[in-house]
Amino acid sequence: MNPAWIVRTARLTLQPVGWRDLPELKTLKSDPRVFAMMLGGVRGPVQAAEELAADLAFWAARRVGMWSARHRDTGAFLGIVGLMERPDGLGTALRFGFWPDVRGRGLAREAAGAALRFAHEQAELERVIAVAREDNFASRIVLGAIGMAECAAFNRAGNRMLIYASTVRPEPCSA
Repeated sequence: MNPAWIVRTARLTLQPVGWRDLPELKTLKSDPRVFAMMLGGVRGPVQAAEELAADLAFWAARRVGMWSARHRDTGAFLGIVGLMERPDGLGTALRFGFWPDVRGRGLAREAAGAALRFAHEQAELERVIAVAREDNFASRIVLGAIGMAECAAFNRAGNRMLIYASTVRPEPCSA
């Protein structure tokens, strides 16, 4: 693993996901409190392992991807944050998911903000999007707090989905 890909914040260490994280990723991704609103929903153990393999390939190809978010002092696994290419062609998307018992402390905002800065500054991505269900107020608050702007919407499976964007150079948003 490239040490330049490790990001430290005041309370977190973000480390690119690796096979060492698979047991925790399986548990996190199988929890409906965390993944029910994610694209693709709750994952089984095989799907979690397949996604980890895809995440590793994405890091190798793009110099950015998903991180495991750990408590900086204790090393406890708190969740995930990072970027992936959306399968619907909308672009490179920021995503995050944290254990319910650590929510409400600003950790998702801290992690998502660090991931977004890394995407623009180190990976040199001009545009990063995020998609949140309209009724997922917690995620929408995080996205707004890190400077992403709501710019478009679409419907998926009866849910209104909002697209947020962050660009290096201000530009009108288009889906």
